[in-house]
Amino acid sequence: MNSNIEPSDHNVAAAQALLKNDRLPFHRKITYGFTDMSGNLLYCIIGSYMLYFFTNVFGLSVGTADSLLLLGRVIDAIGAPVMGVLVDHTHSKYGKSRPWFLWMSLPFAIFVWLLFTTPALGSTAKIIYAGGMYIFAELSYTAMSTPITSVLPNLTANSDDRMSANSIRLVLGNVGNFFAVTFIMPLASAVGHGNDQRGWSIAVGIYALVAFIFLLIGFLDMREKNIEKDEIITIKESFKATRGNWPWLIIVAANLIYWTAYSARNAALPYYFQYNLSDKSLVSFFNGFSIIQIIGMASVPFFCKFLHKWGTTVFMLALTMIGQVWIGLAGSNVTSALIGWCIACIGAGSACTMFFAMVGDTVDFGEWKSGIRANGLLTAMGASFCIQMGAGIGSFIAAKIMAAFGFSAAKAAQSTGTMNAISFTFIWVPVIIYAVSLILMVIYRKWEHHEPIVTEDLAERRAQLQSKNAN
Repeated sequence: MNSNIEPSDHNVAAAQALLKNDRLPFHRKITYGFTDMSGNLLYCIIGSYMLYFFTNVFGLSVGTADSLLLLGRVIDAIGAPVMGVLVDHTHSKYGKSRPWFLWMSLPFAIFVWLLFTTPALGSTAKIIYAGGMYIFAELSYTAMSTPITSVLPNLTANSDDRMSANSIRLVLGNVGNFFAVTFIMPLASAVGHGNDQRGWSIAVGIYALVAFIFLLIGFLDMREKNIEKDEIITIKESFKATRGNWPWLIIVAANLIYWTAYSARNAALPYYFQYNLSDKSLVSFFNGFSIIQIIGMASVPFFCKFLHKWGTTVFMLALTMIGQVWIGLAGSNVTSALIGWCIACIGAGSACTMFFAMVGDTVDFGEWKSGIRANGLLTAMGASFCIQMGAGIGSFIAAKIMAAFGFSAAKAAQSTGTMNAISFTFIWVPVIIYAVSLILMVIYRKWEHHEPIVTEDLAERRAQLQSKNAN
């Protein structure tokens, strides 16, 4: 009888030792965060100012702009699972996810710069150029950002280190967002000397160079673990990891809805301050306070100890909704609106942190359920797909509502109906959509209870495999 028990005990002990020793050094948590910081330094300019740039700088109508945004996002969202499969089938000396930072950092920087460069073309050619550069910029971001999430489960098997690394990543990502949304408009004005088109091209070019440098630093310091070097996963097998993976399905749906709400708000933000509050400078001022998200992001591990991951996400989504409602009730009172903005930013940033952390847990669940570890596909759909499709739907909703109520950038002043539509899009549309995401996260709680079992079982399987290979 003892002979039957001893191997199991040995495997359990070996599994516990693996989990204890598989730690991620602090400096690698920082350089891992550089990847998201660089991505946000450029991508948050797209997310926050693309619609505004197209209508007020590039010279497109709001109807044309919203069609380009939706078309581009749909194409890029389709590209997300394709990118995930490519990551799963990548075999290089650098690993599966890591080499993509080397391969895509320069194309990403160049395409975003070209997107915010206005060529001297006719109206039809400008539309084609804008659509093409938008799609290329989005696809290159997908190819660069998908590995940011897919690499996390391969950096360490330690759940606490994953949460810590993800929190640091999103704090640094918020630093990138802060510099993107706060200083890009003033910098474009300063270097443009009255020429907005020239100013935006130079300003984004500077940002692109900085992003490229930090992406390379992140690549150089990164190391992947937990990779089965001899295992080749077919495309069909990659999709098997989604079968019965209910935690993954819920996270994908909740995160997609979150990004739809977040993007609708960001798309309407410049218009709300320029037309409803008659002060364009408030755009950079309020966006500057978005750095306060770091408080929420840094506190996520603390909240998770008491509320668990699902409860922390629900709390932060509720906080975001409270902040949005506060802004709506503040009206033209800028000080009161700023308080609501800070509350909403803390909640939104923290909820975002949770979604990215939990999608990594669903990779483990998929492996436990199916025996297939499809990091690339599951994280691409849970992160990049949600960001791309949610941003497309959110921007489309914002543009459609404003267009339906007669918005035109050619008008110095908008009608009362148009300004009400802008206000509704900026404040109340996100509240409604965030509520749906919150409900889904309440449903997710039953699956979080399975995570300790999943982690221990996977560690024991790896210990058994190591023992078998050693013999």
